[in-house]
Amino acid sequence: QVQLVESGGGLVQAGGSLRLSCATSGATFSRYAMGWFRQAPGKEREFVATISWSDDTYYRDSVKGRFTISRDNAKNTMYLQMNSLKPEDTATYYCASKRGFGFPLVQINVYAYWGQGTQVTVSS
Repeated sequence: QVQLVESGGGLVQAGGSLRLSCATSGATFSRYAMGWFRQAPGKEREFVATISWSDDTYYRDSVKGRFTISRDNAKNTMYLQMNSLKPEDTATYYCASKRGFGFPLVQINVYAYWGQGTQVTVSS
């Protein structure tokens, strides 16, 4: 059974940084494409970033140059380094995984497994 657990969320001032982690278990992590999504109150869940099993990366336009997605296959963990945070980045952040290669995977419905989410709040 594949499990994903996010951590690293919190409250930060605008311009600050946070590093989210997504620890996985129950699968061969290196053979999974991974993604980060977010959902703000009253809004639909949206794509943030994705990384393939060959470390190709892709971002939504609003986070390019500020966020960096990465993975450590030895630790079965994916990361999202978020710099220069803005109030509009406030949301619950979710990690997701899909077995096999696919790039870029930006649609919610292609991912089979999801974490429970971690809250990120950016104050102005």
